Amino acid sequence: MMTKIISATPGISTTETEVGRFLESNLNLQLATLEEDNYPNINQVWFYYDKDSGKIYATTHRKSRKVQNIRRNPEKIYFSIDDENFSTEGLKGLKGRAKATIISEDRQKVISIEEKISLKYLGTLDDPWAKQLIENATDGTYLGVEIAPKFFSAYVLGKMTEAR
Repeated sequence: MMTKIISATPGISTTETEVGRFLESNLNLQLATLEEDNYPNINQVWFYYDKDSGKIYATTHRKSRKVQNIRRNPEKIYFSIDDENFSTEGLKGLKGRAKATIISEDRQKVISIEEKISLKYLGTLDDPWAKQLIENATDGTYLGVEIAPKFFSAYVLGKMTEAR
């Protein structure tokens, strides 16, 4: 279930397939939440994209500012995923607004999220770091974050002739 895709550069189109591949890459997601004073709190997080639901999932420490900010203002979430290699053609980034939900009660879901993230970024659940992350999800130190994008704004290099 793909979320609406908006082109960040007028006249340049991006396909659902390109966006899906980009969301499955090992890039970090910058997650912006709003502090009490309405200034953004921006954090890089590992994530995985569930193409069936169209949602993005991450985990974070239960006492983090992200959790506090999401609980206070779940509708004001912004995210960005950028490919730092601008010298190549193709999709270079996605950004968008979202609603976020903290997953705290369903431990199995939080563990499943952490396992998928560990496999995506570390390639195995046997890595010592993966084991620690999963332990944190199991004992409640980490909570899940469900990010429901309202849209994706995609920007692409190498298709600039389309915009002319």
